[in-house]
Amino acid sequence: MAIENAIVIVNKTRLEQLIERFNTKAQAKFYIEHSGGDFADYELEHSNFKRSLEKVQKTLSNRIKHKLVERKYLPNFLFSEKDIAIVVGQDGLVANTAKYVNGLPILAVNPDIERFDGVLLPFNPDDFEIGLLTAIENRASFKKVTMAEAQMNDGQKLLAFNDFFIGPSSHISARYKITHKEKTENHSSSGIIVSTGAGSTGWLSSLINMTNGITTTFNKGNKGLHMNMKWEDNKLVFIVREPFQSKYSAVSLTAGLITNEIKLRIESQMPSNGLIFSDGIEADFLNFNSGSIVEIGIAKQKAMIINK
Repeated sequence: MAIENAIVIVNKTRLEQLIERFNTKAQAKFYIEHSGGDFADYELEHSNFKRSLEKVQKTLSNRIKHKLVERKYLPNFLFSEKDIAIVVGQDGLVANTAKYVNGLPILAVNPDIERFDGVLLPFNPDDFEIGLLTAIENRASFKKVTMAEAQMNDGQKLLAFNDFFIGPSSHISARYKITHKEKTENHSSSGIIVSTGAGSTGWLSSLINMTNGITTTFNKGNKGLHMNMKWEDNKLVFIVREPFQSKYSAVSLTAGLITNEIKLRIESQMPSNGLIFSDGIEADFLNFNSGSIVEIGIAKQKAMIINK
């Protein structure tokens, strides 16, 4: 399918968010400076982003029709098969965009290479046109990233690029029934993390670091656990956080792999405040209260990030 449109996806800068909060730039500056912060850094970040965005849009104007869309409108934006997603922002914006573009090619641009690591941002405003041309001419190479999918018993779905959290919306215990490989347990825990390969260096790694720290402290001969996952691996990892053992709740089913053949099934036993959210964005959530059942598996679609 020939590419005809570029959808440029951005998020508000920190300065723009501050101005929204305090109504004016002057009031935002007053608040930050009187709190001991460096308002000039907010201004510099904003100006660098706007300069990069302007350069991207100018280049696009010479090549293809384009439209600017803010991240908050992604869940309701209708993409066409003839679109390419141009992400200008931080790595997290790429992750969130991938969930809504239905497998369209994603061209990710780092607007501030001195500020952002850009693990998911191979291009910059000066060279992204090369990637654009490879996509338009149908000769682009892609990093194909495996995503996770949550399928609810009421038909609702949610994708995750990095990870899912399934549990309570506040600091209370999550109550649920968990099933994996035909084994079922009732649990009381602080929730479940399901990680993709792309997310394995994030939240999952922190859980592994915690586990290794405890085991090496109290078991000196333990060499520690290591999790090696590639972004394209067709597997997910789930870990139950802080499982509590009691007469009601068990603790033997606390980690495992999810594959194309093996899914994770969770039945909520929380009357209220249960939720599922993806990629650390609590606005991307599904309610998960009593009566809700979710199956977590590998999504059919991949995130298609254009390589440099």
